[in-house]
Amino acid sequence: MALTTTQSGLSRARRGVAPGGPGTAPVKRRSKLSAQTSRTFFWLLLPSVVLLVLIHGYPLIHAAVQATHDGNLLQTGNFVGGENFSTVLTSPAFWKAAQFTLWFTIVGVFGSWLVGLGLALLLRTKIPAGGTFKVLLLLPWVVPIVVSSTAWNWLVATPDSLIPSLFRNLGLGTPLFLADPTLASITVMVFKVWVSFPFMMMMISAALASVDSTVYEAASMDGATRWQQFSQITLPLIARSTYISWILMTIFCVNDFPTIYLLTGGGPVSATTSLVVLAYRTVFQDFATGPGVAIAFLMTMTLVVISVILYRQIRKSSVE
Repeated sequence: MALTTTQSGLSRARRGVAPGGPGTAPVKRRSKLSAQTSRTFFWLLLPSVVLLVLIHGYPLIHAAVQATHDGNLLQTGNFVGGENFSTVLTSPAFWKAAQFTLWFTIVGVFGSWLVGLGLALLLRTKIPAGGTFKVLLLLPWVVPIVVSSTAWNWLVATPDSLIPSLFRNLGLGTPLFLADPTLASITVMVFKVWVSFPFMMMMISAALASVDSTVYEAASMDGATRWQQFSQITLPLIARSTYISWILMTIFCVNDFPTIYLLTGGGPVSATTSLVVLAYRTVFQDFATGPGVAIAFLMTMTLVVISVILYRQIRKSSVE
């Protein structure tokens, strides 16, 4: 009997069957399959990785060379090391542009998120013609930025424009929205919120669509108020989507050139000059390629740090 059992075990071993029984997956075959799958994924991903390296790697290396030289758009110039970075970091224009970029990003990210959140919650309720209303709300994001900036210029650019005329008729004076530095900064930020809130609205709507309504019904039966449902159910459940949208919108805001340049051109008196506009002026108007590319590198490093911080929050956010 013992001999028969031993022979049976040896027979299973030769066939690659685990001692636990015929239903147990073969260990060797499983590891072999895993290694083969890894190799398959590697060869499938390799062309895309090579293509990305060729597309992004060469411009990045070329930009790094330009950032450490004193050349222009036509010539590389002489090697100066980190002199361009020190020149940029000691420039008052850089810090003024960095300050505006910071406020522009904060208002753009959180302003558009708050408006998008409110509208997403509104659309979650049963309102008449909700589908048509949602399509209309997407127009600021869908319409080309050139058209939107032209429309806003028509509304606020001159004293005879629609909104300044309305203020004047109400006895509130004639505000110069694009001529006063403070008003121009506020106008640009509001414009950014206007063109960005549909993106946030769609991100939040997609996250809310995955939430089962029975969760709210159970909370209501337990006596939870509207605010408690919002703060303890809605916000935690859309946390991951929120952090992802913040990462994307931060990148959009920091790198946003057309929104600012088409509306104000960076003026008046550089009040709305962001870092990307300053980099553009430095490279293509002042023909100082080194400092301009150095500004772009500093922007990139800052975005990487912010993205890593928010990505860690994505990994931490979970609903127990």
